[in-house]
Amino acid sequence: MTALSPQRPARRPRGSARGTALTAATWAIALLFVSPVLWLVLTAFKEENQAATDPPTLFFQPTLDRFTAVLGADFLPYAGNSLIATVASTVLVLVLGLPAAYALSIAPVKRTQDVLFFFISTKMLPVVAVVVPIYVAASWLSMLDNVWTLVVLYTAMNLPIAVWMLRSFFLEVPGAIVEAARVEGAGLGRILWSVMLPVMAPGIAATALICTIFAWNEFFFAVNLTAAQAATVPVFLTGFITSEGLFIAQLSAAAVMASLPIVVVGWTAQRQLVRGLSMGAVK
Repeated sequence: MTALSPQRPARRPRGSARGTALTAATWAIALLFVSPVLWLVLTAFKEENQAATDPPTLFFQPTLDRFTAVLGADFLPYAGNSLIATVASTVLVLVLGLPAAYALSIAPVKRTQDVLFFFISTKMLPVVAVVVPIYVAASWLSMLDNVWTLVVLYTAMNLPIAVWMLRSFFLEVPGAIVEAARVEGAGLGRILWSVMLPVMAPGIAATALICTIFAWNEFFFAVNLTAAQAATVPVFLTGFITSEGLFIAQLSAAAVMASLPIVVVGWTAQRQLVRGLSMGAVK
């Protein structure tokens, strides 16, 4: 009867240590990028005298007083203006951008590349160079301090990016689907609504979310073309920088409340967003 030789311990794969180190480094980098947001949220729950201490106050009794103060400072009208400008401009961008992207991809027009370059070249112009003519035109039309002026400007601001993104998503749709729909007698509207849009839903969601983020966070046009009636959330945040000082805790609470709608929308649409941004990445 032969004696059983002792089993050697299983050798750890060489790649496991490297994978563990890579995972730890990834988490460290992620925490580094997220740390300002975490600090902003923590500061929003502090008292004002705890928000600017040196060294920082790490242990404190959380309070909701700063959020109550923000709501008491008429935050909701500013949020309403931002909501109207963001939603209306995003809808207009999709209504105008989808046919344009379709024409530049599935049914290209003459000098398509020149048209695409013209679209994107409008983003190269500094915004400060056009604010004076826009201000004068809005004044002539009696549209200063009007939320619909922001809707038009945000639509023009986001439309070039949306056309480029939607065109890339259209190009990922197999041409055989469009040809089959044409053979069946479907017109342009039917092809767009019943064939293309269901296939492109993730891409449309990604485009809409990016346009929503840009419109919600836009500050330059809002601060120069609005006053009291149509001011948006970014303009509201500047109200906490006063001659008496900077109200850091209250500003943090306002920033958290301003960011919350976009975070909720992004979290809700994250699956569609990931699918849309990865369309065409894997063949």
